[in-house]
Amino acid sequence: MKRKVFFISDRTGITAEMFGQSLLSQFEAVDFEELTIPFIDTVEKAEEACRMISKAEEETQLRPIVFDTIVTPEIRAKIQSSGALVLDFFHTFIGPLETELGESSSFRVGKTHSLSNEQAYDHRIEAVNFALNNDDGVTTRHYASADVILVGVSRCGKTPTSLYMAMQFGVKAANYPFTEDDMEKLRLPPELKKFKNKIFGLTINAARLHEIRTERRANSRYASLKQCQYELREVESLYRREKIPFINTTSRSVEELSAKILAATGIKRNVF
Repeated sequence: MKRKVFFISDRTGITAEMFGQSLLSQFEAVDFEELTIPFIDTVEKAEEACRMISKAEEETQLRPIVFDTIVTPEIRAKIQSSGALVLDFFHTFIGPLETELGESSSFRVGKTHSLSNEQAYDHRIEAVNFALNNDDGVTTRHYASADVILVGVSRCGKTPTSLYMAMQFGVKAANYPFTEDDMEKLRLPPELKKFKNKIFGLTINAARLHEIRTERRANSRYASLKQCQYELREVESLYRREKIPFINTTSRSVEELSAKILAATGIKRNVF
């Protein structure tokens, strides 16, 4: 039987999910069934959430686990009374911080993901638009404005990594593909050469690339293992020849890839 887990928040639930899933990932032998309940901002909604928690316990005969980021004390107390194992992120840390800072919390709901800084929000949206408009080498006219330019063979993870860095960190990330036509005499094209200091390479294991390309275009030259091996060999040779830093994406999530790229390049992280 799966262990029921609830992420409960008075706003979006993103913070509860992020912290909760990070903790649950350490228990690989346990099978979890997760449910997010956002916008629990009244006692009545909290009572309904408690009924859902009680029903889950009846069905599984296992005590549910609740991760919450409830700010309002009355609503939090209601969730605490549910009988579940309730792990409250805000109140675990707010008390010690109040003591250390000598100041009381404002208990303002939704502060973490509120639109309190319009300039920062506009910067984030601009970064997302930049990533979309400069995806897959569609244009190179805006590379002077890029924070980083990801390069690599087709389907090695350039687009999702670019978009994640834009969404999560407000980084203007362009990406440029090396195609089969480039491979015979692979070199940096002039439009990339002049921005070499912004280039970061991605690579991937040939077997994994073969799997990904087969899903997209089965039984094609493009997807063949031989072609994948050839393109990766040529591209990695280019990285070494041009002294371009690069990373293997095979077993890494976009979160880890983005963090490693930002750490390697020294680009400032803005967390939204």
